[in-house]
Amino acid sequence: MRSFKGLLTLLFFVLLSIKGLMAEEAAASVTKSDIDAITANINIVWTLVAAILVFWMQAGFAMVETGFTRSKNSVNILMKNLMDFSIGSIAFYTVGFGLMFGASKAGIIGTDLFFMKGIIGTGDGTEWGWTFMIFQTVFAATAATIVSGAMAERTKFSAYLVYCVMICLFIYPIFGKWAWGSLFSSEGTGWLQNLSTGAFCDFAGSTVVHSIGGWLALAGAIIVGPRLGKYAPDGTPKAIPGHNITLAALGVFILWMGWFGFNPGSTTIGNGEIGRVAMTTNLSAVAGAICAMGTAWVLFKKPDASMALNGALAGLVGITAGCYTVTPGGALAIGTVSGVLVVFSVIFIDKFLKIDDPVGAVSVHGVCGLWGTLACGLFNAEKVLGKADVSTGLLYGGGVNQLISQLIGAGAAFIWAFGIGLILFKLIDVIIGIRVSKEEELRGLDIDEHGMEAYHGFQIFTNQ
Repeated sequence: MRSFKGLLTLLFFVLLSIKGLMAEEAAASVTKSDIDAITANINIVWTLVAAILVFWMQAGFAMVETGFTRSKNSVNILMKNLMDFSIGSIAFYTVGFGLMFGASKAGIIGTDLFFMKGIIGTGDGTEWGWTFMIFQTVFAATAATIVSGAMAERTKFSAYLVYCVMICLFIYPIFGKWAWGSLFSSEGTGWLQNLSTGAFCDFAGSTVVHSIGGWLALAGAIIVGPRLGKYAPDGTPKAIPGHNITLAALGVFILWMGWFGFNPGSTTIGNGEIGRVAMTTNLSAVAGAICAMGTAWVLFKKPDASMALNGALAGLVGITAGCYTVTPGGALAIGTVSGVLVVFSVIFIDKFLKIDDPVGAVSVHGVCGLWGTLACGLFNAEKVLGKADVSTGLLYGGGVNQLISQLIGAGAAFIWAFGIGLILFKLIDVIIGIRVSKEEELRGLDIDEHGMEAYHGFQIFTNQ
């Protein structure tokens, strides 16, 4: 019996030894290429997850715009948010992506019109290439859908579809080339990345996505004109309340969630940096919400919910450019200014410029996108964050060069998007008409444009 137990013991230790040798052999067989492959797959998975989160923002935009407008136009809002993504995806896939990331000599426009074999669909992209393309596609769709809210309740659906094609096919990709052209290949470097004062800084798109969408929204709102009943004969603005603040709030929370893909996802790397970027993103959002509420409370004597909700979005837009390059303290400062700025911007555009923007899209995306872009020139703290030997932000000893680069980039974005937007919307107006008739606007776009109601059996028609 003892000899049997001894044999079992010996066998046990032999097996342990064999297992140890196998483990050592397996560890030795893991090469650098294996580690690189695992790292690449982690990055691909994270970027795809982030793209899905950004896609979910389409639902957020749909809810915000629907809630802040009248019930008789709800189906129209939903259809626009569905179709700008659907049509925009095809336009960006076939042509826009190549214009934005294809090789270029002057850094102005990509020359590869069918960069990933376009409409043929055979594809010459790597696994990373397809992931990068879908990530950029949802960004292009975000820029397109921003315009929907500013032109809500009076724009022909057919006119909107034409616009969607043009922004994802041409307008967004061209400016994207200037600022982000090298993200896929160094051969695609854009001119804003080679400024003598330093590369234009816009990590996740305060200008590339949001201000481009915001300035196009401004052009569209000007061309289409204000809603019926918005301004009295003497020019005094009259409030046209949205029908469902609950939906609007849901939309803001969905957008907030999506932004955790928008900003951290722009690292395209699945490491610890995504947590830091998520933190700066959130701090700016909460500061924006609090400060917008406080500003509205002082001005209107009530903590206005719509202003507070837009304040959160303003903080998110503001931090999008510098989310990777600023400290948490810088993020709080950017969000604070964004929250105050969005309230005064909404008032200024409504009362003094007399431009009807039902959801505040120009203020949230255009104005606060501009502020967030310029803020990089003030708050960039690369040295503090361990990202570079020096910080480029003026308040961190970086001088004015980065601020100059930011002014050049933001100015180019305004001239490009607003100028092209005015031309595009005017051409659409001349060729097919951009605005529905007075009778259609009064009945609501749901009935006349789509032949249905969002709330069947509960529709209430008004003369406003």
